[in-house]
Amino acid sequence: MNTKQLGPFSEKSLLNVIVETPKGCRNKYAYDFETGFLRLKKVLPAGMVFPFDFGAIPGTVAEDGDPLDVLVLMEDPVPAGCLVQAELIGVIEAEQSEDGEKERNDRLVAVATSKERPSEVKSLKNLGSKAREELEAFFISYNRLSGKKFRVLNYAGPKTALKLVKKNQVRAKKKR
Repeated sequence: MNTKQLGPFSEKSLLNVIVETPKGCRNKYAYDFETGFLRLKKVLPAGMVFPFDFGAIPGTVAEDGDPLDVLVLMEDPVPAGCLVQAELIGVIEAEQSEDGEKERNDRLVAVATSKERPSEVKSLKNLGSKAREELEAFFISYNRLSGKKFRVLNYAGPKTALKLVKKNQVRAKKKR
């Protein structure tokens, strides 16, 4: 199947995610749905890596014109370009600011799952405060590198995350 035809959900209602940047990687990649290639967007400083796989949700268009981003929690990284099916567990509702301009920059969070290994984590609240603090610290540091400020407004559950995906799926259909 061509990734242009791939929607945000599998036939089993799991989220489709194209992993762009594997867990533990300093290079930030972006999947180009038009060409099928990964593009190098930036390199993080020594000692800073992505804490989990970071990817894009096909068949969605966010306010910035790109597919929605999602952080995928799993034990081991998968290669960039890999299609992973995941279960939404929530969204980090956040505000990003640069030069006095503020915009929402929510971050979806999902857990990779399969028939053989269903996820035990069903919500960001199940993740634990330490893991949430680490995710927040990563996004604050990551944005600071680009001269931006990142502030968490709220941690919302899977229902709010699903509404966000569906809203951006509608935007993608209108854009076509």
